[in-house]
Amino acid sequence: MNRLIQIPGQVLAPIRNYLLHEQQKLLKRKDELKKEDPFEDENRVDDNADVGQEASEQWGHQRVEALKLEIDKILIRVRKTLTKIKIGRYGLCEKCGRLIDTDRLAINPTAELCITCENGRKDKSSR
Repeated sequence: MNRLIQIPGQVLAPIRNYLLHEQQKLLKRKDELKKEDPFEDENRVDDNADVGQEASEQWGHQRVEALKLEIDKILIRVRKTLTKIKIGRYGLCEKCGRLIDTDRLAINPTAELCITCENGRKDKSSR
C-alpha cells in the first residue's frame, strides 16, 4: 500500500504558476491558429475556382487542424497535472505509484510516469 507523500506547497506554487501560464499561451495560440485557417476566411466561397488555390487552402486547413490537435493534447496534460496538484497527487507515477524523480519533473512538469515505468512502456512498444 502506497502512502500519499505530498510535495510542499512552496515547491508546487511555481510549478502551478508555470502550468497556468503555459495553459494561457496554448489557448492564445489556438485562437491565433483559428485566424490562420483558410476555411475561416469569409471570402473563401467566392474564389474557389482555381484548383491551386483550393489545394493551398486544403493544405493550410489541415496544417491548422493538426497543430490545434497537438495543442489540445498538451492542454489535456497540463489540465490533468493542475488537477493532480490540486488533489495532492502531483509527482506520483500513474503506473507504480512511486515518486517521479524531481529532475524528470523539472524537465517535464507534466510527466505521468517514473523513468522505470516509461522505459518499460517503450520496451513493450518496440517489440
